[in-house]
Amino acid sequence: MTDGLRIREAVRALVIDTDDRVLLAHLAFPARSVWVLPGGGLEPGESHHEGLVRELREEIGLVPPSIGNHLWTRTHIIPFIDGKWDGQRERVYLVRTDRFEPAPALSVEQLRAEYLVDLRWWSLGELAAEPETTFFAPLHLPTLVHDVVTNGPPAEPWDIVQRTVPEEN
Repeated sequence: MTDGLRIREAVRALVIDTDDRVLLAHLAFPARSVWVLPGGGLEPGESHHEGLVRELREEIGLVPPSIGNHLWTRTHIIPFIDGKWDGQRERVYLVRTDRFEPAPALSVEQLRAEYLVDLRWWSLGELAAEPETTFFAPLHLPTLVHDVVTNGPPAEPWDIVQRTVPEEN
């Protein structure tokens, strides 16, 4: 499916606090706004765990995180705004933590350059109650979060493939 495509390797965390709230990052792209798990692309030579530690420090100020189970791998085929990538393959890991106030290491300007405009803790009820106009990535993120919180991590990581057709301008 990804033959010939330029796929960026990335890592994300399902950050859940002791009250089963999940921390999401709000990305505001020119064509669409989306709530995602914190994380991002790997640097050259960086392992998934090294990248996740760096990303969580930069984006949410969680140092050092306790990285748990590999929950799922998501391959998302969509052209990047900068034209550098045709999609992204990301591993998602469980990170359990006490509730904290996010304090990113990156400046507001650096976060905005990565389209990150907000961080918010969500309860399972809030995730389930969001209107269909709220866009999550992956699309069924509220269901995935509910399943992990209710049933625990999967025995084997799930494989999620998502293809997005670019919107007409």
